[in-house]
Amino acid sequence: MGKIVVVGSINADMVFTSDIRPKAGETVLGNTFSLIPGGKGANQAVAASKLGAESFMVGCVGNDPNGEFSINNLKSMGVNTDCVEILNDVSTGVANIVVAENDNSIIVIAGANTHLTEDIIDKYKDVIQSADMVLMQLEVPLSTVEYTLRLCSENNVKVLLNPAPAAKLNSNIINKATYITPNEHELKLLFGESSIDDILKQYPNKLIVTMGSEGVKYFDGQEIKLIPSYEVEVVDTTGAGDTFCGSLGSALVRGESLEEAIRFANKSAGLSITKLGAQSGMPTLEQLSQEGKTKKKY
Repeated sequence: MGKIVVVGSINADMVFTSDIRPKAGETVLGNTFSLIPGGKGANQAVAASKLGAESFMVGCVGNDPNGEFSINNLKSMGVNTDCVEILNDVSTGVANIVVAENDNSIIVIAGANTHLTEDIIDKYKDVIQSADMVLMQLEVPLSTVEYTLRLCSENNVKVLLNPAPAAKLNSNIINKATYITPNEHELKLLFGESSIDDILKQYPNKLIVTMGSEGVKYFDGQEIKLIPSYEVEVVDTTGAGDTFCGSLGSALVRGESLEEAIRFANKSAGLSITKLGAQSGMPTLEQLSQEGKTKKKY
């Protein structure tokens, strides 16, 4: 099914729900608490694994309960964690999420994710070089992203770069990535205020712009193509972008064309938002197949 190596972030998300958002100096009673595995890197590794890819995670956690929780979760999802470094004297990355009054407030502590250095990439370079595709995001140091891209480029390893959270990238990073998957906001930060179509025409079969319910746009070298989103009843959009990227990578290493892979990823991301939670909502190949029998084909 192809080997995918994800170089990226691993977080533990602590989610508090309450009817009232506390003001400064105020204590309120909440309703529920959940500890949920997260981090864009871990999410994408899980998405790829659930869809049959041989999925490896390269990242860092702290030597703490959240790190143990994160590694155990990845293993339970079929992700190989041999390349996850467990670091002393630093905490696992966490996100404190308060859901109240129909909105959320989030505090993110990057923790061990900031310690994913070039030395660690070198330690696991044999695994990275043997990948059919490497997936990366921007929740780890940008210097590490650039270094990994250079390593992959020198060894003819394809890279799918998800430029999130949004950041300005230099041309070296953009040129070395095989595929780049920004949303509309990230696209503007990367390439300025030109029209989406004008930007796409500069990067045929490389730049894949996700546009939510409108679908996905890319330029195939001859025409701009809009692949429609998969129509579902939305329950929770958390992790939809990560599901799309992990699914796109898994389809590409399986040998599907770019258009086929985008359609597959759209369907996978669509089904993921019909359930609560990022990783828990990500579909398996069997679930996608069953959906195809009962609804429209992707």
